[in-house]
Amino acid sequence: MNLNLSLAELQALGRQWGTWLPAGTVLLLWGELGAGKTTFVQALAAGLGIEELIPSPTFTLIQEYPEGRIPLYHLDLYRLTPVEVVELAPERYWLGEEVDLGIVAIEWPDRLPSFPRDYLKLQLQREQERTHLTLEAVGAATSLLPKCLNP
Repeated sequence: MNLNLSLAELQALGRQWGTWLPAGTVLLLWGELGAGKTTFVQALAAGLGIEELIPSPTFTLIQEYPEGRIPLYHLDLYRLTPVEVVELAPERYWLGEEVDLGIVAIEWPDRLPSFPRDYLKLQLQREQERTHLTLEAVGAATSLLPKCLNP
Protein backbone atom coordinates (compact mmCIF):
# COMPACT_ATOMS: atom_id res chain seq x y z
CA MET A 1 0.00 0.00 0.00
CA ASN A 2 1.27 3.44 -0.92
CA LEU A 3 -0.17 6.68 0.45
CA ASN A 4 0.78 10.29 -0.06
CA LEU A 5 -0.31 12.11 3.10
CA SER A 6 -0.32 15.60 4.52
CA LEU A 7 0.89 15.98 8.10
CA ALA A 8 -2.73 16.13 9.31
CA GLU A 9 -3.61 12.96 7.37
CA LEU A 10 -0.59 11.11 8.77
CA GLN A 11 -1.62 12.11 12.29
CA ALA A 12 -5.24 11.11 11.67
CA LEU A 13 -4.09 7.69 10.43
CA GLY A 14 -1.95 7.17 13.53
CA ARG A 15 -4.79 8.19 15.86
CA GLN A 16 -7.20 5.87 14.05
CA TRP A 17 -4.83 2.92 14.27
CA GLY A 18 -4.45 3.59 18.00
CA THR A 19 -8.16 2.94 18.48
CA TRP A 20 -8.08 -0.60 17.12
CA LEU A 21 -4.59 -2.13 16.69
CA PRO A 22 -4.40 -5.24 18.89
CA ALA A 23 -1.86 -6.02 21.58
CA GLY A 24 1.10 -7.82 20.06
CA THR A 25 1.31 -5.53 17.03
CA VAL A 26 4.84 -4.55 16.04
CA LEU A 27 5.40 -1.48 13.86
CA LEU A 28 8.81 -1.11 12.22
CA LEU A 29 9.18 2.53 11.21
CA TRP A 30 11.73 3.24 8.50
CA GLY A 31 12.75 6.64 7.19
CA GLU A 32 15.36 9.34 7.42
CA LEU A 33 15.50 11.93 10.19
CA GLY A 34 12.42 14.14 9.94
CA ALA A 35 10.41 11.68 7.84
CA GLY A 36 7.54 11.53 10.34
CA LYS A 37 8.27 8.39 12.37
CA THR A 38 7.90 10.03 15.78
CA THR A 39 4.96 12.11 14.56
CA PHE A 40 3.15 8.91 13.63
CA VAL A 41 3.92 7.34 17.03
CA GLN A 42 2.67 10.47 18.82
CA ALA A 43 -0.62 10.23 16.94
CA LEU A 44 -0.83 6.49 17.63
CA ALA A 45 -0.39 7.22 21.34
CA ALA A 46 -3.20 9.77 21.21
CA GLY A 47 -5.43 7.14 19.62
CA LEU A 48 -4.54 4.75 22.43
CA GLY A 49 -5.68 7.35 24.95
CA ILE A 50 -2.19 8.19 26.19
CA GLU A 51 -2.19 11.81 27.35
CA GLU A 52 1.51 12.00 28.19
CA LEU A 53 3.77 13.95 25.82
CA ILE A 54 5.56 11.52 23.50
CA PRO A 55 9.04 12.89 22.78
CA SER A 56 11.54 11.33 20.44
CA PRO A 57 13.18 8.65 22.61
CA THR A 58 16.59 9.06 20.93
CA PHE A 59 18.42 9.55 24.22
CA THR A 60 16.29 7.26 26.38
CA LEU A 61 16.11 4.43 23.79
CA ILE A 62 12.89 2.89 25.15
CA GLN A 63 9.80 4.69 26.40
CA GLU A 64 7.03 2.67 28.03
CA TYR A 65 3.49 4.04 28.13
CA PRO A 66 1.27 1.60 30.07
CA GLU A 67 -1.66 3.96 30.66
CA GLY A 68 -3.47 3.73 27.32
CA ARG A 69 -6.05 1.29 25.99
CA ILE A 70 -3.12 -1.12 25.76
CA PRO A 71 0.56 -0.39 26.49
CA LEU A 72 2.76 1.34 23.94
CA TYR A 73 6.48 0.63 23.80
CA HIS A 74 8.44 3.14 21.71
CA LEU A 75 12.00 2.17 20.83
CA ASP A 76 14.48 4.39 19.02
CA LEU A 77 17.57 2.47 17.97
CA TYR A 78 19.26 5.29 16.03
CA ARG A 79 22.36 5.58 18.19
CA LEU A 80 22.90 1.84 18.70
CA THR A 81 24.74 -0.94 16.96
CA PRO A 82 23.08 -4.35 16.52
CA VAL A 83 25.29 -5.71 19.33
CA GLU A 84 24.05 -2.98 21.69
CA VAL A 85 20.45 -3.68 20.65
CA VAL A 86 20.86 -7.34 21.65
CA GLU A 87 21.66 -6.14 25.19
CA LEU A 88 18.31 -4.28 25.32
CA ALA A 89 16.45 -7.53 24.61
CA PRO A 90 13.78 -5.83 22.46
CA GLU A 91 12.08 -9.15 21.77
CA ARG A 92 10.67 -9.13 25.32
CA TYR A 93 8.34 -6.34 24.20
CA TRP A 94 6.84 -8.15 21.23
CA LEU A 95 6.77 -11.48 23.06
CA GLY A 96 5.22 -9.98 26.20
CA GLU A 97 8.02 -11.27 28.43
CA GLU A 98 8.47 -9.26 31.65
CA VAL A 99 6.02 -6.65 30.26
CA ASP A 100 2.35 -6.62 29.32
CA LEU A 101 1.74 -7.27 25.65
CA GLY A 102 1.06 -4.04 23.81
CA ILE A 103 1.99 -2.20 20.63
CA VAL A 104 5.71 -1.97 19.90
CA ALA A 105 6.82 0.90 17.66
CA ILE A 106 10.48 0.69 16.63
CA GLU A 107 12.30 3.53 14.90
CA TRP A 108 15.50 2.63 13.02
CA PRO A 109 14.71 -1.11 12.93
CA ASP A 110 17.72 -1.76 10.70
CA ARG A 111 19.68 -1.93 13.98
CA LEU A 112 17.71 -4.99 15.12
CA PRO A 113 19.78 -8.19 14.98
CA SER A 114 16.62 -10.01 13.86
CA PHE A 115 13.05 -9.00 13.14
CA PRO A 116 9.97 -10.31 14.89
CA ARG A 117 8.05 -13.00 13.06
CA ASP A 118 5.02 -10.74 12.49
CA TYR A 119 5.10 -6.98 11.88
CA LEU A 120 3.86 -4.01 9.92
CA LYS A 121 6.58 -2.15 8.05
CA LEU A 122 6.00 1.57 7.58
CA GLN A 123 8.44 3.26 5.21
CA LEU A 124 8.10 7.04 5.50
CA GLN A 125 9.64 9.56 3.16
CA ARG A 126 9.13 13.30 3.49
CA GLU A 127 8.61 15.12 0.20
CA GLN A 128 8.05 18.87 0.61
CA GLU A 129 4.80 19.23 2.60
CA ARG A 130 3.74 15.58 2.18
CA THR A 131 4.79 12.22 3.57
CA HIS A 132 4.94 9.22 1.29
CA LEU A 133 3.98 6.11 3.31
CA THR A 134 4.56 2.59 2.06
CA LEU A 135 2.96 -0.09 4.20
CA GLU A 136 3.84 -3.78 4.11
CA ALA A 137 2.80 -6.62 6.39
CA VAL A 138 4.81 -9.71 7.30
CA GLY A 139 3.51 -12.92 8.83
CA ALA A 140 0.29 -12.82 10.81
CA ALA A 141 0.27 -9.01 10.55
CA THR A 142 -1.13 -9.44 7.03
CA SER A 143 -4.53 -9.99 8.70
CA LEU A 144 -4.37 -6.34 9.86
CA LEU A 145 -3.99 -4.89 6.36
CA PRO A 146 -7.68 -4.66 5.42
CA LYS A 147 -8.43 -2.54 8.48
CA CYS A 148 -5.21 -0.53 8.03
CA LEU A 149 -6.48 0.45 4.61
CA ASN A 150 -10.09 1.08 5.69
CA PRO A 151 -10.07 1.93 9.41
